[in-house]
Amino acid sequence: MRLLLDTHVLLWWINDDPRLSSRSRGLISGAHNTVAVSVATIWEIAIKAGLGQLEAPPDLRGYLQRQLARNRFELRPVLFEHAICRPATAIRLIACSSRRAGSSAWL
Repeated sequence: MRLLLDTHVLLWWINDDPRLSSRSRGLISGAHNTVAVSVATIWEIAIKAGLGQLEAPPDLRGYLQRQLARNRFELRPVLFEHAICRPATAIRLIACSSRRAGSSAWL
């Protein structure tokens, strides 16, 4: 299954936050699942940190790069197709942008 983590889920995963459900933890850690993070999520974290709305390490860029690598999360760009895609549900977001067969989910 292909997973696309939103900002809260990424932060909860990185910080081992108890608000992340055991089901989500199982999906993210699943050996056969591909986990992705949108560059928009990284952008949101940087904006919130810059505004003082989120505590972040001084080297936020390096920290996030290390977390993505350590967790084997793929970084996905935001493309024009993503911006104009209007899925009925968030689960269709990946399918709408990629048009690939297979399972996908939004966490």
